[in-house]
Amino acid sequence: MPTSSRAMSPRERQNRDLLRARDLMDREFARPLDVPTLAGAAHVSPAHFARIFKQTFGETPHRYLQRRRIERAMAMLRDTDTSVTEIAWAVGFGSLGTFSRTFRAVVGTSPRAYRQRAVAVPAAVCFTKAWTRPAG
Repeated sequence: MPTSSRAMSPRERQNRDLLRARDLMDREFARPLDVPTLAGAAHVSPAHFARIFKQTFGETPHRYLQRRRIERAMAMLRDTDTSVTEIAWAVGFGSLGTFSRTFRAVVGTSPRAYRQRAVAVPAAVCFTKAWTRPAG
């Protein structure tokens, strides 16, 4: 319920409902989420949901969900030694091939190459910590 005394406009209500669906994708990215399920969370028809989601957020619900899954996979590749196959399953992809193809399309490199490159990055982080550490 809004904190102000004025009633929500239809646009505000629609935005709130879209945010509810987007929050569901952010929270439950590994679950199989289809447009009808997401539309139900937003209280609109599937066709209307797909259209207004893209108008509002600039990408389709499917693309948004894929991007969230890839972002989570990137973190797992950087921070764990979990296999690429296990990561693909953990973030909600049903096939290693689809995961690898989507990862490459979004990130520009394969998951394995990303992991190898990400392992070298902590040196830069440590350099920053060392640079800002007091001398002595």
